[in-house]
Amino acid sequence: MADEDAQVEARFPGWFDKSKPSIARTYDYLLGGKDNFAVDRALADKFIHDLPGSRQIAYDNRGALVRAIRELVTNGRIKQFIDLGSGLPTADNVHQVAQRHNPDAKVVYVDNDPIVLAHGRALLAENANTTVIQADLREPKAIYDNDDTKRLIDFEQPVAVIMSAILHHVNDDEDPAGLVRFWYDRIPSGSYVFISHFRSENDPRSAEMQALLQGSLGRGRWRTDEQILALYGDGFTVLEPGLVPAYAWRNPDEPGDPTDWQRLIAAVLAVKN
Repeated sequence: MADEDAQVEARFPGWFDKSKPSIARTYDYLLGGKDNFAVDRALADKFIHDLPGSRQIAYDNRGALVRAIRELVTNGRIKQFIDLGSGLPTADNVHQVAQRHNPDAKVVYVDNDPIVLAHGRALLAENANTTVIQADLREPKAIYDNDDTKRLIDFEQPVAVIMSAILHHVNDDEDPAGLVRFWYDRIPSGSYVFISHFRSENDPRSAEMQALLQGSLGRGRWRTDEQILALYGDGFTVLEPGLVPAYAWRNPDEPGDPTDWQRLIAAVLAVKN
C-alpha cells in the first residue's frame, strides 16, 4: 500500500489529503485506474467485496457518458462542454470522444481534487481546446467567471453541461436543483444538461450503499426517479428514452433486463427550451 501511494506521489509531486477518501480517486480505482491512495482503495474495496456486483455501476455510468457525448456532437451539433465533477482521466474522456467527431470541440473539466488538476494539466498541456479547473461545483459562479471558462466557452452559443455521477454527491441541504438552475440561467436555448445519478427504488441495496458513502465521505444521496427528474425544474424538455438505467441509455447493444445493481444508476438528457 505504501509503495503504491509513493508511486502516485512521484507522478504528481505535491500535497494531497490522504486522511480521507476522495470521490474522484475512489472512482478511478473502481474503473481500474492507478491514481489513488490506500484510503481510496479501502473505500472502493468495501463496494467490491462487501457489495459484490456494485462495481458495475461505475462501468455503466462511463458507458452512458461516452454515448451521451457522441450523441451531443453528432446529432446535437454541440461544440462546447462543461464537465462538472469530471474526476480523473480514463479511457474515452469527454474531450477524446467529442474531438474524435469534431476536432474543434472545446471542453472545460471541473473538479475539486488537486490530483485531478495535476493529472489533467499534464495530459492536456498540448490540447488548446481543453482545460481543467480546480473548483467545487457547489460554487458555480467561480466556475462561470473563471478565465479559462471564458476563454473556451461562448455562452451565446449552445453548451452541454455534463453532470455525470456528481449530483448524487450533493446533499439535499446543498440544493442540487439550484446548481442545475444556475447553469440553466446562463446557457442559451438549444443547450443540453446530461445527468447520471444514483437511483433509489427504496430498496435495501441503495440504502446500504448510501449509508456506506455517508459514513465514509459525508455525502452520497440515492434519489428516486421523480427526485432526479425534479432537479431539472421548468424550462427543459427531457429527451428519449427519458430517465432509464445507465446501461440502457441509448445503447443499441443493451443486454436485456438489468441486474439489481444496474438499476441503481440512471441517466437522462434534457434540452433547454
